[in-house]
Amino acid sequence: MRLALIAHDEKKPALIEFAKDRHDDLAAFDLIATGTTGQRLIDETNLDIERMQSGPLGGDMQIGARIAEESCDGVIFLRDPLTAQPHEPDISALLRICDVHETPLATNLASADAVLDELVREREDMEL
Repeated sequence: MRLALIAHDEKKPALIEFAKDRHDDLAAFDLIATGTTGQRLIDETNLDIERMQSGPLGGDMQIGARIAEESCDGVIFLRDPLTAQPHEPDISALLRICDVHETPLATNLASADAVLDELVREREDMEL
């Protein structure tokens, strides 16, 4: 199973803490992330992550393509609704493609826990 990780600049520290707290669960997935977020996660959590381009260079669109190909099972996109910068990924296209393909997308830490919990359950069921 594959999970995508994305975060606006102000939310990167929160995503890193989430990844540290849920390291064992996340390590069981094929992880993909936008470039800068992915590198910070690799550096600070030692998780194995396939890095896409940075958000401004189309990394969010690369993740969207994986969703369209049905090769991504969930997305955690910690967005900053108050101070997102123009260069940061826009969630609108990812929301649309996730809705089209019924792929769960979390936008805050509470929903990230819920999405990850459900994907862990699905993964365990597949292993039985």
